[in-house]
This record gives sequence, structure tokens and C-alpha cells, in this order.
Amino acid sequence: MTDNARARKLADRIQVVVAETLDRRIKDPRLGFVTITDARVTGDLREATVFYTVYGDDEERAASAAALESAKGVLRSEVGRQTGVRFTPTLAFVPDALPDNARTIEDLLDKARAKDAEVREVSTGKTYAGEADPYRKPEDEGYEEDAEAEAAAGSEADSGPEAGSGSGSGSGDGGVAPAGDDTDGAATK
Repeated sequence: MTDNARARKLADRIQVVVAETLDRRIKDPRLGFVTITDARVTGDLREATVFYTVYGDDEERAASAAALESAKGVLRSEVGRQTGVRFTPTLAFVPDALPDNARTIEDLLDKARAKDAEVREVSTGKTYAGEADPYRKPEDEGYEEDAEAEAAAGSEADSGPEAGSGSGSGSGDGGVAPAGDDTDGAATK
């Protein structure tokens, strides 16, 4: 049975242990300015994925990735020593895509701001096509007369064809007898 709370606690602990070990014990010159952003552990506590970011260009990222791969054994043994779990999870280092996603979102927001400024510039000095407030108010002239006319039109619509005396009485074949005919659909000539 998977214990998600235990996996999350172990992942948090692995994140801290890996970050501290990289800071204190790993002296690889290829290792750049690395930040451990997150760690996730599978439900069976056998595999851990450690997400990281590297400050710098692509060359420094590649060098830091190689340094992390070479230090994986030392990091795993330190995780096992400090966590005290029966089976130390294997570590996999994955570059975090969060900074790239944030950069993309910032670029999109800059484009949206530019478009908003362009629309604002075009709309300066312009007026509405109609009145500023097109809705009629009770204090307007003729408002009550129009409201009475609309109410009268609504009451005429309520007394439609279903109010006739002969509607609905048919001959069984779907026909409707004329309004003045009380013969239940039987035609007499």
C-alpha cells in the first residue's frame, strides 16, 4: 500500500540532504551554481527524482549535469546515512523546466502589455458609437407609456389560440374541430 505522506516526507528530506551535501562535500569544479528545486519519491520509496536548476549558459548546465551524474553515488550514500530508511532510493537528476516556463510566460505577458498599450493609444480621444448609457431609466420622458404598451402587448399574447372553446377536441385522427362546432369532430352536411 502506498503511503503518500511518507513518500512526501522522504522527498523533502532528500531535497535537503542533497542540497547540503552539494554545498559542503562535493568539490567538483564542473559543478556550477546549482539549486535543488524539488524532489519526488515513488510510492514504493525505491526511486527518487531530484529536480535542479543551474545558473548560467548551456555549457555550464551540461558541465553541472555531468558533475551531478559523477557525484550520484556519494549523494545516494549520504541520503541513506541521514534518512535511515531500509532501502536507499536511487537518485535521478532532472533539470527543472520551471525557469524556462517562467521566461516564456514573461515574454507572453510583455507582448500582451504591448498590445494593451497599442489599443489604449488608438482609443484615446475616441467616443462611444451611441450614448454612454444606452439604458432607459424611470425618470426619462415616455418611460411609463412604453412600459404600459409593453404590458398590454404581453397580456394579448397570453390569451392565444388555446383559449378557444373547441381547441383540443379532435376526431381521433389529429384534426381540430372549428371553434364554433360542438360535435366533437363529426362533420355534418
